[in-house]
Amino acid sequence: MTGAADPLWVGIDIGTQGVKAVAAAADGGVAGRGSAPLRSSRGDGRHEQDPEEWWAAAGRAAREAMAGAPGRRVGAVAVCATSGTALVADRRLNPVGPALMYDDARAAGDAPALAGTVDDATWERVGSRPQPHWAFARIAHLVRTVLRPGRGDLVLHQSDFLAGRLNGGPVAADTSHALKSGADPLAAAWPDQVAAALDAPPGALPELVAPGTVIGSVCAAAAEHTGIPAGTPIVAGMTDGCAAQLAAGALEPGRWNSVLGTTLVLKGAAEQRIGDPRAGVYSHRSPDGRWWPGGASSSGAGVLTAAFPGADLAAMDAAADLERPASAVVYPLPGRGERFPFTAPDATGFTLGSPRDEADRYAATLQGVAFLERLCLERLAELGAEVRGALRVTGGAVASPAWTRLRADVLGRALEVPENAEPAFGMAVLAAASDTPLSEAVARMVRVRSRVEPRPEVGERLLGSYRRLVRELADRGWTAGAREPAAVRTASGRGVR
Repeated sequence: MTGAADPLWVGIDIGTQGVKAVAAAADGGVAGRGSAPLRSSRGDGRHEQDPEEWWAAAGRAAREAMAGAPGRRVGAVAVCATSGTALVADRRLNPVGPALMYDDARAAGDAPALAGTVDDATWERVGSRPQPHWAFARIAHLVRTVLRPGRGDLVLHQSDFLAGRLNGGPVAADTSHALKSGADPLAAAWPDQVAAALDAPPGALPELVAPGTVIGSVCAAAAEHTGIPAGTPIVAGMTDGCAAQLAAGALEPGRWNSVLGTTLVLKGAAEQRIGDPRAGVYSHRSPDGRWWPGGASSSGAGVLTAAFPGADLAAMDAAADLERPASAVVYPLPGRGERFPFTAPDATGFTLGSPRDEADRYAATLQGVAFLERLCLERLAELGAEVRGALRVTGGAVASPAWTRLRADVLGRALEVPENAEPAFGMAVLAAASDTPLSEAVARMVRVRSRVEPRPEVGERLLGSYRRLVRELADRGWTAGAREPAAVRTASGRGVR
């Protein structure tokens, strides 16, 4: 139990649609939550946001969260943001133009040639050659088109800007948000060839520190804006995907968090760095010195919006038979291009066979996402990742009990749903780790709300459809000829294929 004299730990999450803030106690209880919406400008491959709106929304969300516990001391605050969003600002942290969001595609065509100016040994130190949608080429584009030479402008990630505003001046960037920009997570430095490729003037790129490092303190103006007391330590954060992993508590080797939201993201823990650009797998450096390998698919629950616009999904859950193979096998890719568990820029979704009706097509789609999730875990196992025990599951899809049961059946392992799964809560956990080892903060704060056990007989019935999908992906040349993935151990220790 915690009392009124114990500190709160604040996490702020800057997402695409809005900002969320959480004030949590040391036992994981949430004292206050807040949120505020954000707007985007999109078109012709562009996706921009106004950084001043981030700051305004962060202030509203934080003040709402702090209102739930008036007068409480705050031990620390940490910020997470979208991975790959970048902007240019002056030394006073006034934005120079809009921010380019993580999926802004205007520089994607430049990425291969730009990455080719950096040798393979450097990319090995970074951990992965940048993919076209990563921030590496986007930052080079900003330097070339927005940064004003001789003015002392800064190239910042979304989280750097917000943490700097809290501090009242520029702060160091964490290596998690900077990973897709070309930062070396081991040395916490910009490799010389990467800096040369980005062509940023001296001092324009932020200094780098490990996540969990104290990088400043809340200034008086930020305290007035956010309600977070002046002098509160600011802790270097991690990307929103890593923040969700922290919220799920999947920090021991072999434990994984699967985030099934608009897209499917898997992240786990390992003693060694694991990566393969062909599979879209790369590793973040954990605050405790371990590695967090994983990847993000282009598929996920977002496919339902495209495939079943306006549908009552709860009613579809009830109508669909998810315990038997659908009449069709679906690869549920809503757009063009896949990035995990394989990279195929020209991949498109497909359907093998003909669904009987809408309920059957819906069942085939949900099964297809579950099959893809299984293939992701099996690819990770092939690369040497330890995959065992229950899987922590977060994201909007956990609101569907039927889909969660299906995923457990297809994966052949128990699924655990954390009580507080949002990235803002993960940042509150990281803030608390500034006062105690990360493992202890997680053990105290992360709680499991529910657990779903697999039904082996259902998994066996669906196995043929899964294998059909795997064969088709290989026949199309997207999975590099890997026709039968390696077995992944279930919670019982039995291998499944």
